[in-house]
Amino acid sequence: MKHLAPGPLMIDIAGARLTDLDRERLCHPLVGGVILFTRNYENPVQLVALTAEIHALRTPLLIAVDHEGGRVQRFRDGFTRLPAMAALGCLWDSQPAAAIEAAHQVGYVLAAELRSCGVDYSFTPVLDLDYGPSRVIGDRAFHRLPEAVVALAGALVSGLRAGGMGSCGKHFPGHGYVIPDSHVDLPVDDRSLEAMQEDLIPYREIDLDAVMAAHVIYDCMDCNTAVFSNKWIDYLRNNIRFEGVVFTDDLSMQGAGVVGGMLNRVDTAYRAGCDMLVVCNAPDAVGEVLADWHPQVDPARGKRVAALVPKQPARDWPALQSEPLYQAALETIARLMA
Repeated sequence: MKHLAPGPLMIDIAGARLTDLDRERLCHPLVGGVILFTRNYENPVQLVALTAEIHALRTPLLIAVDHEGGRVQRFRDGFTRLPAMAALGCLWDSQPAAAIEAAHQVGYVLAAELRSCGVDYSFTPVLDLDYGPSRVIGDRAFHRLPEAVVALAGALVSGLRAGGMGSCGKHFPGHGYVIPDSHVDLPVDDRSLEAMQEDLIPYREIDLDAVMAAHVIYDCMDCNTAVFSNKWIDYLRNNIRFEGVVFTDDLSMQGAGVVGGMLNRVDTAYRAGCDMLVVCNAPDAVGEVLADWHPQVDPARGKRVAALVPKQPARDWPALQSEPLYQAALETIARLMA
């Protein structure tokens, strides 16, 4: 195993086992993380072997996944099926204290199961307010009210930390108001900055380790999406006083096309102030970036990313299954899913 400071790229791999090309790319100095998908998963035993091989290549290297619960949960068979966050919001309407406790337990199970299989990090919680018509957010959001989102997402974050994992609030500064899906379209939010202040409350009030910027144009701030906007990143750093990691959303999404091809996307996002640039489901584009992008890498950004890699060993899967706190949390989740 070699020590190599994290680079600014997070890339993906082809399948359930590493190929020679995967190994070569993961050892590239511009790479600092890998994001896993359903195609990379067969069962917990296979996942443990895969993450162990990845971690053996270099350190630190952040292994991440989109594992929110509901319809965004990459690993299912063998893992606890987690509720959509809207289920916690529904419970909050009638039993807020019970909902807060349940959110903590969901975060704990989410983190503890992933960590027991060698996964370091999940891109959660979703902090977008549920305005209703969004084609991509929907029940991924906790609630329409920012105070409910702060209470529930804050409890989920505390559960993640109890399970040995950091947090990532998304999609900054808010994706819940616009209707289009930025995976396939370029949404534009035409509200004033004053009107957006509700969306920003969770970012101000929750102690987050990272945020993920949105592929949405906000007319009040910039003609570029938040991912490519130094104005929005400056606002996050200097107005909200956020000191953690800033991730891009996937730069292969349609909403990222506003600045052109992949080389321009990674360069523009990095110059805007994003720390980790996510490029996935585009292997040819990854190859192009690794070969032809020559940034002046900021070591301080790499240190921020390295801080997300857990320092303490996780419980293994059998030990986790017999833990009383874990078993109690499973009972709560079963009631939410009923």
